[in-house]
Amino acid sequence: MSVTTTSGVTGRVRLAGPPHRIPAPRPPRRWRDLAGSAAILSVLAVVALWLADGGVRDLQGAGEPATTLGRLTGLVASDLLLLQVLLMARIPWVERAYGQDLLARRHRVLGFVSFWLMVAHVVLTTAGYAQSEPASVPGEAWSLVVTYPGMLLAAAGTVLLVLVVVLSVRAARRRQRYETWHLLHLYAYLGVGLALPHQIWTGADFTASPVARLYWWGLYAATLAAVLAFRVALPLWRSAYHRLRVDTVVAEAPGVVSVYLRGHRLDRLPVRAGQFFLWRFLDGPGWSRANPYTLSAGPSRDLLRITVKELGDGSGRVRHLRPGTRVLVEGPYGALTAERSTGRRPLLVAAGVGITTMRALLDDLGPAGNGATLLYRIRTHTEAVFRAELDDLARRYGVRVVYLEGSRPRHGSWLPARYSRGDDAAALRWLVPDVAEREAYLCGPPPWMAAVRTSLREAGVPDDLIHAEEFAW
Repeated sequence: MSVTTTSGVTGRVRLAGPPHRIPAPRPPRRWRDLAGSAAILSVLAVVALWLADGGVRDLQGAGEPATTLGRLTGLVASDLLLLQVLLMARIPWVERAYGQDLLARRHRVLGFVSFWLMVAHVVLTTAGYAQSEPASVPGEAWSLVVTYPGMLLAAAGTVLLVLVVVLSVRAARRRQRYETWHLLHLYAYLGVGLALPHQIWTGADFTASPVARLYWWGLYAATLAAVLAFRVALPLWRSAYHRLRVDTVVAEAPGVVSVYLRGHRLDRLPVRAGQFFLWRFLDGPGWSRANPYTLSAGPSRDLLRITVKELGDGSGRVRHLRPGTRVLVEGPYGALTAERSTGRRPLLVAAGVGITTMRALLDDLGPAGNGATLLYRIRTHTEAVFRAELDDLARRYGVRVVYLEGSRPRHGSWLPARYSRGDDAAALRWLVPDVAEREAYLCGPPPWMAAVRTSLREAGVPDDLIHAEEFAW
């Protein structure tokens, strides 16, 4: 990607010509299958070790059935908690094999399952001990917390995990800013860490079985190493090596700006168009809060571009960035890239600021986008981002750009009101007559993308040729 200054507009940067394309070998699909199999085997290993250590004991004693089941639920909950952390440890080959949105969904499912297993562990173990004493359940709970080694720390960790789970419910997340939720979510790591001493000091699998101790110590060590390596060390190293700084900030549309960033040897940064980073701009208070922004142009040897719509405090600060501001990055993440292409002519469908991903993909799909068609949903003419660049791509490379401009449609339609009077799939076939022979890439609000996906299926596009990635948090 080369940049030139547009005459008459001070400081405005314009893309000129196709970018330098950075090869990034696609990990084979077997990585996804291998990771899934490893997760299942880890749970089976926990159950097998529990059985080998006499997990099913004499169930005739008072409280013994509840205590036995409590041990098993606690072990499986611990295993799933660690797997949950590993899913979001940003392990590069896992990220690229799954995609950020799929990993986030599986992380969320594992989180809720492990939480309820943990609750079952606490309730069953306390009830079992209370029956064997005998004692009241509240009294036994108090005794366990204050007298057993590590239990006070485990109780504090449980409270933190409950807090994270409650705040992760969809209704609660919608009321939070991304920055707030992200900060609170970090307490999950502390909660998992506080539970470790309890398992080491009082867990029967640690105290009685050398094989189980080796397994659990290995799993805890691998999880900690992955977090430190890929969430801490790798981002710090990349930020220090590439030395990214803000070069120029350019207004694109009302409330939308592009930030051009220069750095050292960006050709060694394993990023492709369509991926995103977590960005921290060192411009003053609040720099520690990371925000996810996708590249809005293909990467070059010394220049990156992101385009940001003002939606909150973090994104609102971007338009005030000054040239020379240092930047820390974490990533790249995401799998909505040209690596997914099967060679069919692409159909790109974007809404709002989702055009940033589609604009970058056009750079990486090759000259003329292999006969690309872009459907760009906007409400008004002034909202269109990159209109000049898109028109230039249409003129120079033959990219067909269709601006779907208009007011909000009837409920459930992804098209403007003037197109959505009948069947959306029929309207799509009218807009793109050869839609069934194309490969689709989607980017926009999740409900909108779901409606587009439905229309594409009804128009004859197979599921495996519909590519989309939701930023899930």
